[in-house]
Amino acid sequence: MKKIVALCLIACLVLNATAMAGINSKKAAYNGGTMKDKDFAGAKAAVEGILDTSNEKELKFEYTLNNEKKVYSIPYNQFIDIEYGQKAGRRVGAAVATAILISPVGLFLLFSKKRKHFVTIGYKDNDGKDQVVVYELGKDIVRTTLPILEARSGKKIEYQDEDAKKASKGN
Repeated sequence: MKKIVALCLIACLVLNATAMAGINSKKAAYNGGTMKDKDFAGAKAAVEGILDTSNEKELKFEYTLNNEKKVYSIPYNQFIDIEYGQKAGRRVGAAVATAILISPVGLFLLFSKKRKHFVTIGYKDNDGKDQVVVYELGKDIVRTTLPILEARSGKKIEYQDEDAKKASKGN
């Protein structure tokens, strides 16, 4: 009986640690903005989807909310500004789960950092009102997405700090 309880506890910790790991490295997530009540109504947390930069006229965010597929578009010619920044945090959940599973080796995860990548886009909506949207970018799409946003919108990216600037260039 003790083994079953221990296995259930370990499974819960591992699943919790992986659920908190963040978004898929090739996807994006809507993290907030002024259109939450309209286009993202009912979202309790970040909404994961695909940031589509293939269209030359508009940036599209394809997502599913309440079992309904949706697309949120922002024309590049309506961008006002673009800002990129990072948030670093420790991998506490993963370290605890790993420490329980394979002893002190998991504690080394406490020394590693995970970085979240955020792009904030200010734009004018079709009514001429200022709006803003914040997307979290998966680590594998940061270096390709930022230059595309800059080139298609004609707006220079503002970096929150030097670390963000280096990370966006792959240094």
